[in-house]
Amino acid sequence: MIPPITKPIFILISIALLCLPALAQETVIVRPDVIDDVLINPGIGFMTFQRFNGDELNEGKRWTEGFPIDYQEFDGDLTNPDHPQTSLAYFRIYWKFIEPERDQYRWDMIDKALQTARRRGQTLLLRIAPYGTGSERDAPDWYRKLVGAEKNLPVEKWQTDPENPLYVEHFGGMILDLGERFDGHPDLESVDLSIVGAWGEGAGSDRLTQKTREALVDCYLHAFQKTHLIMLLTDAKTNGYGLSQRDVGWRVDCLGDLGGFSSNWCHMYDYYPQAVINFGMEDAWKKAPVSLEVCWVMQHWKDMGWDVDYIIDQSLKWHISSFNAKSSPVPAEWRPNVERWLKKMGYRLALRKFTYPSAARPGEALAFTSWWENLGVAPCYKPFPLALRLKNETTEVVLPTGADIREWLPGDNLFDSQVVIPDSLPDGRYNLSLAILDLPKKRPHVKLAIAGVQPGGWHSMGDITIRRNPESTKNN
Repeated sequence: MIPPITKPIFILISIALLCLPALAQETVIVRPDVIDDVLINPGIGFMTFQRFNGDELNEGKRWTEGFPIDYQEFDGDLTNPDHPQTSLAYFRIYWKFIEPERDQYRWDMIDKALQTARRRGQTLLLRIAPYGTGSERDAPDWYRKLVGAEKNLPVEKWQTDPENPLYVEHFGGMILDLGERFDGHPDLESVDLSIVGAWGEGAGSDRLTQKTREALVDCYLHAFQKTHLIMLLTDAKTNGYGLSQRDVGWRVDCLGDLGGFSSNWCHMYDYYPQAVINFGMEDAWKKAPVSLEVCWVMQHWKDMGWDVDYIIDQSLKWHISSFNAKSSPVPAEWRPNVERWLKKMGYRLALRKFTYPSAARPGEALAFTSWWENLGVAPCYKPFPLALRLKNETTEVVLPTGADIREWLPGDNLFDSQVVIPDSLPDGRYNLSLAILDLPKKRPHVKLAIAGVQPGGWHSMGDITIRRNPESTKNN
């Protein structure tokens, strides 16, 4: 029984609805089916390393890094046998190859890598490492002549003294010039904030003076205002300073080590879990990506008898978005494990409920509600726009919404809003669909974890009637 005080209100509402000729429309409710497919989406998943989609993988347990890419003949087939398909490629090169002569840069190598990535359906992650190990991976020859031979450096994995002001001037200067040329490039996914240590991994960052630390980090922060920066997980002072200045992500280069260096110490138990917290990076994933790299290669994990599911679960706990397996094969027995990984890595957006009115007028707002579930472990870090589309046999209009999908963290996300129907839109019956678009071309770009995708990437929500005359709407 309705309480007496409620009855008049209920009756008034009912009468009001009956008296609104075209505004009291039915509400269309859509509940899409969630799918379990592996989705190849921008910015997430496995990546190719010094290679691109369609290239042959490294043989056995070998890999290459730091040297210019040896480009393979491409036969038009983008598949990667024994390795997941991916939207990402990674290029790592030593400083000496990018700046072989003082202030003379080989930007053409980066240009070619970016162009090749685009043609293969990928964006590029980049690290310019200051040096590796051994004379063939030293700092540039011209720089070595400037500073001379250096002995008894305080860190074993330093090839040159970063406290020498010439290091900030020249390595830091190259980073500044790199940013001036490439910051915000649409095919550049991210740049590693690499300052010292063999392979640019950051060994000895904690030994830097604060002046030098800040000067080196500032070069990246000033150079890359648009492209995401990803810091090596090195020490509290360096990571803390970078994060205090900007939303930066983090990465490590030895994911999976469960005892390859020592019988009583390993990265997965004794370094990474503690460092993520102690260096203040536990929440960095909310604003910038976490990108992890295999220790050795995955076949080595298998040969050592390491627990791949433990490694995967730890990476998901750390909110991994992308993984570098060094373009080496995934052991065949682990493909189901890797597919499980790929279905959680990064973002995975499922539209769970969408509502909208069955009719609307040109020139007025079309209100809708939406409930999204991010089934992944991280947000999307690029502002790809969510858009609605009205389409019939003769007319098509795309209506961007104000959604910022970068805010859709794992779990439930609500986005209730409206779009304005163009006053020029002809009357008629339209299909209403939605998609998340790319930035420059305004076409569907992010695959959703729901069934019913149409050719071209749009998802139909149903039909809607557009009429200027309210009475004619009521009769449809």
